[in-house]
Amino acid sequence: MSTTTHTSRYEYVSHPLLKEGVVEKRKYQLSIAEEAKKESLMVVLPTGLGKTTVALLVLVDRLSKGKILFLAPTRPLVEQHSAFLKEVLNCDASLIQTFTGTILADRRGQLWEDTKIVVSTPQIIENDLLSNRIDLRDVSLLIFDECHRAAGNYSYVYIAEKYAKQAKEPQVLGMTASPGSDKEKIKEICLSLAVKRVESRTEYDHDVAPYIFKKDFEWRGVDVPVEIKKQKRILDEVLEKRIGELQKLGFIRKKKKGRDISKTELLALRKIIEAQLARQKHADFYKALSLQAEVLKVKHAIDLIETQGIFALKRYFERLRNEALSKEGSKAGKRLLKDSQFVDAMNTVASYEGEHPKLNALIEILREEIQLNPSTRIIVFTNYRDTAEMIISALYALNSEKEGIRAVKFIGQASKAGDKGLKQKEQVEIINKFKEGVHNVLVATSVAEEGLDIPATDLVLFYEPIPSAIRSIQRKGRTARKKVGKVIVLIAKGTKDEAYYWLSRSKEQEMRKRISEMRMMEIENEGAGEGKETEKVNKVEPQGKEKEEQKRITAFNVSPYRACGVVGQSPTELKLTTIVDSRETRSGVTRFLAKAGVDLKLQNLEIGDYIVSDRVCIERKTTLDFLDSLVNKRRNLLEQIHRLKSEYEKPLLVIEGESVYGQRNVHPNVVRAVMATIAIDFSVPIIQTKDEADTASLIYVIAKREQMPNKTEVNPHGKKPSASLKEQQEYFISALSNIGIVTTRNLLRRFKTIERILRASKEELMEVENVGEKTAEHIKAVLSAEYGD
Repeated sequence: MSTTTHTSRYEYVSHPLLKEGVVEKRKYQLSIAEEAKKESLMVVLPTGLGKTTVALLVLVDRLSKGKILFLAPTRPLVEQHSAFLKEVLNCDASLIQTFTGTILADRRGQLWEDTKIVVSTPQIIENDLLSNRIDLRDVSLLIFDECHRAAGNYSYVYIAEKYAKQAKEPQVLGMTASPGSDKEKIKEICLSLAVKRVESRTEYDHDVAPYIFKKDFEWRGVDVPVEIKKQKRILDEVLEKRIGELQKLGFIRKKKKGRDISKTELLALRKIIEAQLARQKHADFYKALSLQAEVLKVKHAIDLIETQGIFALKRYFERLRNEALSKEGSKAGKRLLKDSQFVDAMNTVASYEGEHPKLNALIEILREEIQLNPSTRIIVFTNYRDTAEMIISALYALNSEKEGIRAVKFIGQASKAGDKGLKQKEQVEIINKFKEGVHNVLVATSVAEEGLDIPATDLVLFYEPIPSAIRSIQRKGRTARKKVGKVIVLIAKGTKDEAYYWLSRSKEQEMRKRISEMRMMEIENEGAGEGKETEKVNKVEPQGKEKEEQKRITAFNVSPYRACGVVGQSPTELKLTTIVDSRETRSGVTRFLAKAGVDLKLQNLEIGDYIVSDRVCIERKTTLDFLDSLVNKRRNLLEQIHRLKSEYEKPLLVIEGESVYGQRNVHPNVVRAVMATIAIDFSVPIIQTKDEADTASLIYVIAKREQMPNKTEVNPHGKKPSASLKEQQEYFISALSNIGIVTTRNLLRRFKTIERILRASKEELMEVENVGEKTAEHIKAVLSAEYGD
């Protein structure tokens, strides 16, 4: 039982596994932790109220019963949690291990056996489970940070399912600041994680109130200038023209205006058109698809000019023009550039020298805040990278550093044409400089909303409102953690900004109501003992599509052999092996195969996605993937098929999903021509499957045919007849685990012969491009270690 010690100001939790004077005693945290020790729980606490401390209190209670697995969605957050545990726990730091992709898979397997606490991203654990490198049998507590992600195909769902099946004494702790406003979504999270209750607090609860700092909130309306309104009207006319054409085709109700149609409705409309196109190839349906895409593009332009500014719209128009002029450009983009009215709007915007008044309003707020408090920290949130770039450029042009505004752009890792992202290392460096005061203004996109250790700020400024309650709460949670904070939302009057502002507020209220309802259920249960309400909370039933998918998963899991024509054989008699490309773990196919008892070996494959024997390799593509490889010159499908055919005797292309016709504006004859080329010229069979479960069933059947009854070992290199000397040399070196074809060729170019590679020292190997210290050590270990049975 924990006790407390006293200092002149705070009381601290005392426990043999905790260092003295490091964990402040807070009644609500202790209360929640006591409940979490009794049963699996989802904890909902506002940002900054110490969810990690609650996890720590449960962790020290469960540590004597087995391992602890602590999952967080991003690497920086994993490193933050790991550092926190090492700082506060009274144990050998080597017993706390951080699992990331930088640690070789085999090394992770050994660390798993030796350690007591593992902090990791879920993708790493999922891969290790799929590869049977680890199991969760001895895990006494599984912690899911940001557990609102536990839905659909996210790794949390698979890990929770495996944990429930494997663990001797499973206990789950899910943590989030914002589970969402939808009741069914909250239920889905509970179902996915197998948590039995929801324990929550808000800033209004009596035991939390003493630790809450005041958060001033205001929204500032900004008038949209007449000049911008004129340009918007031109775009409105372009939009209404296309809405009218869709109405004539019967896809949109008469009298409905373009401004009244949401993006969600437009995306739903696309599915309707595609469904009709799959049944009947009619010119009207192709036209409707293009019109729907044009409407989306024009509406996005209208949103930018109303709520973001001229800079962002100019950038968008530039991308649209480049797309339309390229061979791979969409028909929608090409059609818009043939519309004289739309082109006039583009030219007018290009010559316009003004900017949206939001920018000036933002700069004035920054000046005021920094003048009042030069040591302040401010985060500016915006939805778009272009807007972030505009803000930074404007501040730079004003030489704002002289006024004490030291701003920096903070964006995600993804890079697109002309828009380079930030590497994780660069993100961490920027955050550290923000903490130190080198930068005092962070101009950030959604990447700063969660999953990064960003310090508390004095002001959070929304460049635009957002309709998501989860994201809005996460943004606001960046302030008022350790002192009074402020939130300011900029709203362009008479635009969707106003609608989004009120929608977000409504959703936040709804979320609080839903969480409160679930707490009420708990209180009633406590009063009624083992009452019916407990059953209602615990047994959250899946609905609709989720229910159907669960049925199919169960069917595949219970009897994968029956589909293969095998009756009465045990899983041990049918132990199949499949080598899988590591990137395939993002799909559900690998999970279905694992449920069927297939032994999965994850590797970074140069060719193909699934290798079921030394002669059969399967390339899997979703229908959208397949079509994208036809229009995107950077993804040469026929080159992939050529390499597949040249390496394996029996290659196979699987196309997964609905009809390949009527999507991505690719003409059916183009699809037919490519499929004919693959099947006839390359002699590669094509099989279409309905979905991930269907694909997994097919792979299982093929693996069984190849490996039973005379089981042959699966060779990732295939059976390639009459290879040249050069190819045999490449084959030999690339057979070393973790050595890809690019690194293989670099080694052979550097040392000329295999013999010299074998004799090379670790230092000499590291001189080769793409060969780091760990790879060099691995090569030497493989070449010098004694063979063991």
